[in-house]
Amino acid sequence: MFKRGLFVGRFQPFHNGHLEVIKKIVKEIEELVIIVGSSQYSHRLDNPFTAGERLTMIRRALEQEGIGIAKIWIIPVPDVHQHALWVSQIVGYSPKFDIVYANEPLTHRLFKEAGFKVKSMPFIKREFYAASKIRKKILCGEDWEKLVPSSVAQLIKDIDGDKRLLDLNKTDK
Repeated sequence: MFKRGLFVGRFQPFHNGHLEVIKKIVKEIEELVIIVGSSQYSHRLDNPFTAGERLTMIRRALEQEGIGIAKIWIIPVPDVHQHALWVSQIVGYSPKFDIVYANEPLTHRLFKEAGFKVKSMPFIKREFYAASKIRKKILCGEDWEKLVPSSVAQLIKDIDGDKRLLDLNKTDK
């Protein structure tokens, strides 16, 4: 068993696929560091939620699921926009970790090249649980709430996140 693992995502929004992966990861490690990437971005179609909103989504979803939050670190990290520096930036923001959980090919490669043990996790119903698809469903007025933990759906409604996405999609024409 590894002491501490690392899981990186933008979580725009945090969805049931993320939650299921985290549930699998916490069975293999003592502590988990969740990196909320692109933390400086919000109010954009591809990054509609603030870092604070995403931290809250993750924390509420984990608490709702009964995952011990005392063993979870949730850390926002801004993009550096240079692949050669990105892993170093993550290391600088994070407590020491022993293994990286990553499916995204570039993340996998960059951490592996930097000498870290990297493990892929199976995607959970990727055809449904993809943040870009969830954002699109919100924009199209389709049912999206069942794709995220209920605490996340409630938070998105409380902050008018669905209306925010609709506004972000408007033009001045």
